Amino acid sequence: EGYFSTAGGTGLRRELVDDAEWLAGLLVGLLPDEPEPLGLLALVRLHLARWDSRLDAGGRLVLLADQDRGRWDRARVDGARALIERAAAQGRLGPYQLEAAIAAVHCEAPSWEETDFEELLGLYSLLGAIDPSPVVRLNRAVVLAQVRGPAAALAEVDALAAELDRYHLFHATRASFLRALGRADEARQADERALERTENPAERALLAGRLGSGGPPGA
Repeated sequence: EGYFSTAGGTGLRRELVDDAEWLAGLLVGLLPDEPEPLGLLALVRLHLARWDSRLDAGGRLVLLADQDRGRWDRARVDGARALIERAAAQGRLGPYQLEAAIAAVHCEAPSWEETDFEELLGLYSLLGAIDPSPVVRLNRAVVLAQVRGPAAALAEVDALAAELDRYHLFHATRASFLRALGRADEARQADERALERTENPAERALLAGRLGSGGPPGA
């Protein structure tokens, strides 16, 4: 809710994310021998590490590929990596540890183009084996597009239509693949469906801008 708010006038709510970090830290203190609280705390801190780059000067959402990595908090990234390693040493893999590992791969890449998408695809496959939810499969498809191309990814996403039709990011993701394949009219229709299904002002501004320009995604 803090990272992508569903209520209120802003798209992000830092105070909620700070509360989440505090609560996750409390869990680590109360359950020092449990790896999943460590994974959860690492995940929150990795998201916080990118916080200052998520909106531009006009308050518009900036996509991960376009964020200024020089503004990322490297101390938080390093601290989160240490938490992931502590969790891994306990030998009990769980979904929060995998989500944190995925976020760490992104945060440690010097650029979007230098991201290890093959490693990400493997991590998402592991996560899908533990949590085969449609949202996990959707996120895996985003990585698949970087490894095998938009056509392969679109086939994976289209298979999720019955489960995710009401989820705006399903349609936004599908739009990006359709646009990459030169299917501009279908991409526009998918973006329109995404816009109808989100109330987050930052996401709405991004989608409206994409529809207005007809250009590629920006955040």
